[in-house]
Amino acid sequence: MEPDRLPTGVDSVDRLLGGGLETDSVTELYGEGGSAKTLFCLQVAQRVAREGRWVFYIDTEGVSVDRLRAIAGDELEKLLKRVLLSTPKDLAEQTAAVRTACALAREGKRPVGLLVVDSATAYYRLSLSGPEEDDARQALSLEIADLVRTALDAHLPVVFTNQVWRSVRDNRLEPLGGSFLNHAAKTILFFERLPGPDRRVVLMKHRSRPEGAARFRITSTGLESLGGA
Repeated sequence: MEPDRLPTGVDSVDRLLGGGLETDSVTELYGEGGSAKTLFCLQVAQRVAREGRWVFYIDTEGVSVDRLRAIAGDELEKLLKRVLLSTPKDLAEQTAAVRTACALAREGKRPVGLLVVDSATAYYRLSLSGPEEDDARQALSLEIADLVRTALDAHLPVVFTNQVWRSVRDNRLEPLGGSFLNHAAKTILFFERLPGPDRRVVLMKHRSRPEGAARFRITSTGLESLGGA
């Protein structure tokens, strides 16, 4: 039986989450660019790969390998043998990549430890206020539903990152995609930029944990836990 939490390797965040990412549900990460959402995903991915399990990583922004090299160092080539990386160039390719990754994870032929979509809403955002918005919304909804099913069927931690927009009403940053994405994710983490290399993670939603916050720092070799919230 797989553990019910996947430790992220960032101690402050693991304490916030009660041990790590839940292994049978979807976790949403949202925040501004540069808030370390991708670095966090890569930190978890390299931990899973080091343990000999597969990572399915769908990267819509084309930055993952360079950042993973900084974290993995000389072990990069070894880790990449356990990372199935997809780099879709539009929403249709992203949908196909999610479908393939979910099917392979549910198939069970590989010991899969993590599935990441970073970012789930980059191409969706390009369709907003255009003639293809409704089709894009439906495609994204089907992707998220496939991710939820895979998390449950394969007892797998699934993570997707989300972009943000700023509410004119109260000047708050809100995740894209509306209520469907927020409902589908059982854990929601807001990543906040602080001065310099420090970052703050706020637990906005969880099935069993209280709301709270944690801090970490970006270093040349990954993320380092900090005390306080």
